[in-house]
Amino acid sequence: MPCSACEHHTHQSLAITSSESSLHPAMATTTAVGRNGEGEQKRREKGGFKTMPFILGNDICDRFATAGFGANLITYLTKQLHLPLVEASNLLTNFGGTSSLTTILGALAADSFAGRFWTIVAGSVFYQLGMLGLVVSALLPWLRPSPCSAPPGGPECHRASGLQLAVLYLSLLCTAFGSGGLRPCVVMFGTDQFDHETSEKQVTAEAAEAVAERKRRYFNLYFFTMGVAALLALTVVVYIQDNVGWGWGFGIPAIAMFVSIVVFVIGYPLYVQVKPGGSPFTRLAQVAAAAFKKRNAAVPEDTGMLYQDKELDVLISTNGRLLHTNQLTFLDRAAIVTPGDISASGQPDLWRLSTVHRVEELKSIVRMLPIWSAGIMLSTIESHNGTFIIVQAGSMDRHITRHFEIPPATMSIFGTAVFLVSLALYDRAFVPLARRVTGLQSGITYFQRMGVGLAIHILGVATAALVETKRRHAAADHGLLDNPTAVIPLSVFWLVPQFAVHGVAGAFSSVGHMEFLYDQAPESMRSTAAALFWLAGAFGNYLGTVLVTVVQRTTRARGNDWLQDNINRGRIDNYYWLVTCLMVLNLGYFLICFRFYTMKPLEMADEQDDHDGECELSTLQKNDTGAGGVV
Repeated sequence: MPCSACEHHTHQSLAITSSESSLHPAMATTTAVGRNGEGEQKRREKGGFKTMPFILGNDICDRFATAGFGANLITYLTKQLHLPLVEASNLLTNFGGTSSLTTILGALAADSFAGRFWTIVAGSVFYQLGMLGLVVSALLPWLRPSPCSAPPGGPECHRASGLQLAVLYLSLLCTAFGSGGLRPCVVMFGTDQFDHETSEKQVTAEAAEAVAERKRRYFNLYFFTMGVAALLALTVVVYIQDNVGWGWGFGIPAIAMFVSIVVFVIGYPLYVQVKPGGSPFTRLAQVAAAAFKKRNAAVPEDTGMLYQDKELDVLISTNGRLLHTNQLTFLDRAAIVTPGDISASGQPDLWRLSTVHRVEELKSIVRMLPIWSAGIMLSTIESHNGTFIIVQAGSMDRHITRHFEIPPATMSIFGTAVFLVSLALYDRAFVPLARRVTGLQSGITYFQRMGVGLAIHILGVATAALVETKRRHAAADHGLLDNPTAVIPLSVFWLVPQFAVHGVAGAFSSVGHMEFLYDQAPESMRSTAAALFWLAGAFGNYLGTVLVTVVQRTTRARGNDWLQDNINRGRIDNYYWLVTCLMVLNLGYFLICFRFYTMKPLEMADEQDDHDGECELSTLQKNDTGAGGVV
């Protein structure tokens, strides 16, 4: 397309290239169904908001089960299995990391051969088996050690045996594999139900913006329903675990998980199901291998000479092919045609030759990684929300009335409640106000949303440090430093501010992080993009384990153990200050990565002559990201 034509389509190109997510990856299914009237009619009867009761119903039950299962697990490990605090904390962070790490396997299965629907079903079944294992271990006395008749850690308090821990580990492993099938697929499966609403001939800036707005609201609705389910679990299930018994405490989430499977499967006839486009990891490996084999080849100055094949890329570029970019040019060698790359039948050897679109898929993923990695520290700080803070809450006065105490794990409801309120206010109040200032449909871009969230998280950790200092001083003032089981006469509601700040931060950072990954990932790798979101959680949990271990060993060697079973003598506040400093550095790192980030450019169809307009926008204005996107 001539330059004048490029200028003519600049506004529309910005809307499309800045948000590939606005378009319709589900068109791959349309291709498979055919373009006859009957096929199109059947397709229009599927998807849309009528599928939301089944998908969000599944999400609510699933999240209710997951939150109810994991919220109070630190108490189960320390009070029922008699594990030391640091060991129990590291076990949970390692388990959380493994649960997030398995999302790569789930994304690979969904994008390669199984599709998202069946991957979700398989993941739900695995999760159900793991929860049933925990129910059995909580009900059978021989799968738990005898109750302690002395303070935890004393000679009369025996920790769980090898067999008892083996049952626990096996159950947790099953739930980890289940999470791997659920997390990368559920939210993306929901977006698939809207993608069909725009046909190929309607890919205009206005149509893309309309679909993008529905998706942006869907992302907020998704996180909102997850928060509601977690809120229910943190109140009802945690109370049952602390006051009725662990059998029912684990049994109710297991029942909810079973209901989620049934609800999800019932909606099968209504779902739009995107046909898998083949293993994205294989394609990425093929590009890397081809570029390495041709590492000595000269990249042509005319990028139009690089290999293109629309028919080969049809299932992985239904929204339009990715355009060539001038970053990471060493990978362009994979698209240089050399003798022997193409067979006599015209089929390329994909381990020797890749299309420009496939090369740009790899470039997109590589460009995303620095900003993606800024989310790792978020999971690191959240890893102590389910461990240290709950132990702190257990040492404080938790009375609401004279006869009713709030369970320690239920304190998380304040963070969840603020998160829900923040999401509602963000969508209904903040976005309209910001829209007047920025002119963006989304109010602010997802980059700005992430940056604001990272900054607020810093305040949350600093608040936690200040409150822990006050708690320790209260213990010292009442002579309770050497009595770890005593209740300090300080209200547990002093912990509310830090939960509230983290709740506000999550409404910015978590949703913005997911939007960024969805929008900037290649369309055929959307499940993989969701897996990256959870993979950041995996690395964050593992980093939390490493950080806790290093801090404990270092401070113990100096005779001032920050992290010990007697938290009154420990210095958890110093640990929080250390994390605060790391979060400040992480925010600086994010800002640097954002400064040098380049948006992915995408071709669009010329509406007048039906030719592809390949206007390369190598430096899109990041402030315009949300113009037509899910931001």
